[in-house]
Amino acid sequence: MSIEIKVPNLPESVSEATVSTWHLKAGDKVTREQNLVDLETDKVMLEVPSVADGVLTEIRIQAGSVVKAGDVIGIVEEGAAAAAKPAAAPAAKAEAAAPAAAVAVEKTAEDDAQGPAVRKLLAELGLSAAQITGTGKGGRLTKEDVQAFADKQKAAPAAKVAAAAPVAAAPKLALGARTEQRVPMTRIRARIAERLVEAQATAAMLTTFNEVDLKAVSEIRAKYKEPFEKAHGVKLGFMSFFVRASIEALKKYPAVNASIDGNDVVYHGFYDVGVAVSTERGLVVPVLRDADALSLGDIEKAIGALGVKARNNKLTMEDLTGGTFSITNGGVFGSMMSTPILNPPQAAILGMHGIFDRPIAVGGQVVIRPMMYLALTYDHRLIDGREAVLFLRHIKECLEDPARLLLAL
Repeated sequence: MSIEIKVPNLPESVSEATVSTWHLKAGDKVTREQNLVDLETDKVMLEVPSVADGVLTEIRIQAGSVVKAGDVIGIVEEGAAAAAKPAAAPAAKAEAAAPAAAVAVEKTAEDDAQGPAVRKLLAELGLSAAQITGTGKGGRLTKEDVQAFADKQKAAPAAKVAAAAPVAAAPKLALGARTEQRVPMTRIRARIAERLVEAQATAAMLTTFNEVDLKAVSEIRAKYKEPFEKAHGVKLGFMSFFVRASIEALKKYPAVNASIDGNDVVYHGFYDVGVAVSTERGLVVPVLRDADALSLGDIEKAIGALGVKARNNKLTMEDLTGGTFSITNGGVFGSMMSTPILNPPQAAILGMHGIFDRPIAVGGQVVIRPMMYLALTYDHRLIDGREAVLFLRHIKECLEDPARLLLAL
């Protein structure tokens, strides 16, 4: 029985998707629940599994094509033999059906229309005389005709790949080359661009800076590194301290955890913290739900799990929606300082940066400490400069004296 492979219902607010990757080709055996194809939306990657055991007999929509919910993109023949192959091309069918004598006559006539040198070159290049238009006397092929055709064949695949490539990957250029390659934006990159422009156009963004001495946090990590990993099955990183410090600051300054909806200010009584993750497809911000109820171990495990899902394109809409505050860490790439952009409709985002040993004054003495610059970008329509500065200073105080995190000071 033939079963249609259809585009599933798309997430809310998503109207269409792009066929990203077929994991099988026509004629391959499939098993029930096996992922057949990935569909890329502007938010998440969707998998389309087979609903039965059988053979993928037809791929109707190729990679790079735009589809909508309910579109038929392929056919699975339920229970078909594993050895089944896709239908042969029309030309191949005709040759297979032709009587042996007719084929022999055709080949002889073809051979007569060209000289030995041309036949030798055709054989070396794996070409057929029927593919090429001859420019010699009486339409006969010349070696130049064959070579010119072969050169065109070599150039064609690269052009086709460039035209059909669904992923906006930067081309690798030869030294000194002055070439260009035009590729369409991926859906997620287009969505990122749209949201960033939206943030710039709709919010009164301002950024305030501070610096934090991470000596105390670094000493805690060094002292409890092994017992923490044994107890929780995950390494103790810096991010869990920043999440906890941010939550304490959000509790003290609730406007930073709020959002604007029309002419209303919505104050959220929960703390869903988005943590930016860089992937090959672009930056995504999965959300830690009720982060205030999580221990340091729980936060580290949750961040690790979301990071794996992001890099494997397994994030769901639930993972990506509903955050009230975000944290982004450019420090993992060596950033010293930056001004992060808001993640609408959130009112603020914290930017972490690289940790560098720098000389600072402590108690009248110059000492070397592991220092990090912090940046808080906020929506000035909702948050005043005073609140933003005090919010960032409270994060600094919690990190420089981690006992505050235990005592909720």
